[in-house]
Amino acid sequence: MDKRDHSVPDEHHAPRTGQWLSQDRRHQHAYLHKTIKHVDANPPEKLMPVLQEFKDVVEKDSRLRMLFEEMFNQVPHSKPYLHDISGQYPTVRDFNHFILLLNHVLATAPAWTDAGHSVGMVGVPVNALVDWPMATRAGHAVFLDPQVNAILKKVLNAWGEYLVSPESAAVLGTDKEGWFGPDGLKALTDVANNGQTKYTFEEMFECDPKDKHHGYKSWDDFFTRLFRFNDGIRPVASPEDDNIVVNCCESKTYKVSHGVKRQDKFWIKGQPYSLVDMLNHNELAEHFVGGTIYQAFLSALSYHRWHCPVSGTIKKVEHVDGTYYSEPLWEDFTQNEQDARAGETVSQEYLSVMSARAIIYIEADNPKIGLMAIIEVGMTEVSSCEVYPKAGDRVKKGDLMGSFHFGGSSHCVLFRKGVKVSSFPPTGQNHNVPVRSKLCEVA
Repeated sequence: MDKRDHSVPDEHHAPRTGQWLSQDRRHQHAYLHKTIKHVDANPPEKLMPVLQEFKDVVEKDSRLRMLFEEMFNQVPHSKPYLHDISGQYPTVRDFNHFILLLNHVLATAPAWTDAGHSVGMVGVPVNALVDWPMATRAGHAVFLDPQVNAILKKVLNAWGEYLVSPESAAVLGTDKEGWFGPDGLKALTDVANNGQTKYTFEEMFECDPKDKHHGYKSWDDFFTRLFRFNDGIRPVASPEDDNIVVNCCESKTYKVSHGVKRQDKFWIKGQPYSLVDMLNHNELAEHFVGGTIYQAFLSALSYHRWHCPVSGTIKKVEHVDGTYYSEPLWEDFTQNEQDARAGETVSQEYLSVMSARAIIYIEADNPKIGLMAIIEVGMTEVSSCEVYPKAGDRVKKGDLMGSFHFGGSSHCVLFRKGVKVSSFPPTGQNHNVPVRSKLCEVA
């Protein structure tokens, strides 16, 4: 988990794994206030086609219309749930209001928000719109529904089309709310340097600081930026030693579990891993029963490409659509209001089963490792997982393996039963384990 930011007063603090939403809720409130005020004053004459389709799907299905209406009604009728931080401006009120706001969000890219006292980031703006409703019992039903997830996939793909367009680069400015403004650039540099002053952004990442937007042609171009590997940034740990497994993603250690079960109740508070569910009931799941799982989560400010943990051969690649905004029911307001404030970000194990994800099986050259699996997990609108190699391709430790687009959530590395792995990075560290650095060692 991210360590607590003690500069944020208790009443405004929310635990945020990966900082996709600020730990200071005032940034989220400021973003919602600004968005709602703009949309209410400038309602669109016509919805985007995909949102009109979304609206039709819900309104022409009595069951879905009821669930969506209840989802917004079940949010507690008290501060801070119905109003922004001032207690005056309403938040998202109902499904029709949500669609209008979504129509605006799909034509914008994530940016920094000036909340007056400070500048913060809302990296998942669609999540910000449904942050409270998705934690209700009706919201649990809504975001598990296959019909809803099918239309959400279309909606998020439409947003993805905008995020690869030149227009989306507008947020990469040097103004106060721009990614290369004083707050954004400092945050990006601090995270990449793991809190130490070593390199500038330009020294770490491939870019052209003399060009507009540092040379990035779109939001997605910026978000999938590459480290300057050829200049010695993020070297591969022990490249000739097959007993050293390297880290796939620039990420913080979340959990290491040994002796994982074939199937378990992943939806309960302890969130145990359930192998066959994580691996989408693939027959290869049996190889990992009783084995080890390492899970880590990505920061919104981090590097978002993945690299091969070992040298070997790609055996299989599978994409699982999954859900986009489902969180476990124990987050419900009716059980524990404080839990609901933490939301989907504290449900990493649950997401490894339910979310959209890519599963990559690798037969390692090292026979002591043999078959291993990597699961790249999408979260909320961060759900586009691109895998570069195909089944049968040879890969080398440290090679590029894939990328999240528009963000990222977490990833899992799975080892078979009997594979003796040790020396994983400890949990609780407040900095990333660098990509391509040592992840663990095989005995």
